[in-house]
Amino acid sequence: MAKSSKSQKTERQKLIEETLKKQRTAEKKRGNAIVLVAVAIAVVIIGVATYPMARGAFEESKYEDDALSEIGAAASTCQDVVEKAGSDVGSHVDEPQQVTYDAAPPAYGAHWNAIGAPAPFEDKFYDADDRPELEQLVHNLEHGYTILWYDETIADDATQLGQIRAIANKFKESGDAKNYRNKFIAAPWLDSDEDGARFPDGQHVAFTHWKGTTEESTGVWQYCGDVSGAALETFMDTYPYTDAPEATII
Repeated sequence: MAKSSKSQKTERQKLIEETLKKQRTAEKKRGNAIVLVAVAIAVVIIGVATYPMARGAFEESKYEDDALSEIGAAASTCQDVVEKAGSDVGSHVDEPQQVTYDAAPPAYGAHWNAIGAPAPFEDKFYDADDRPELEQLVHNLEHGYTILWYDETIADDATQLGQIRAIANKFKESGDAKNYRNKFIAAPWLDSDEDGARFPDGQHVAFTHWKGTTEESTGVWQYCGDVSGAALETFMDTYPYTDAPEATII
């Protein structure tokens, strides 16, 4: 006996509903898969971005109880110290006028003398996101600071960047009293489009200091292939803040 039209309609409806259900299930699975892939990609991106920071913090903490001279490579990683006749003691330009420095990095030169210069005594470490302008940092040099500059190779190396952070921590202070022997700053030397020439080949760290008087001064440089707390300690003992043109000013 032939099925009634009503029965046939019911079966067609069931078939349509089952087909639609299968389609919705398949679409839901595809949607979930897309979400999972997106989440996985986000996790990877976040992980890549935060890994160097986390690794650097771990490396930094390793040296908490070590002496400055025990951080990083031996002093032999550094070249001989270079001294060059300086100029522009007390030579101030108005902020935000930029100064072109011949050396990479500068150890002396014209600089800002307005509000915000020099960089604060309390801040010992800078990265590419918060580094003061060169004109500020040269002002710090005039006041007796030693600056440890590091290039992009060091910035991308979690171990050595952690060592620089650990070195900077050795010069931090608590309380209101200031020990001028801690006139130290670690700062990045940015790429050639930002700061100028690059360090000499194979050198990724540089120490600079400005010594002398208001009448006669000298710029001092030392380049290193790797981070060396031992070399920095010797450099700062040889060129203390007291020999700077304006040593008594923060």
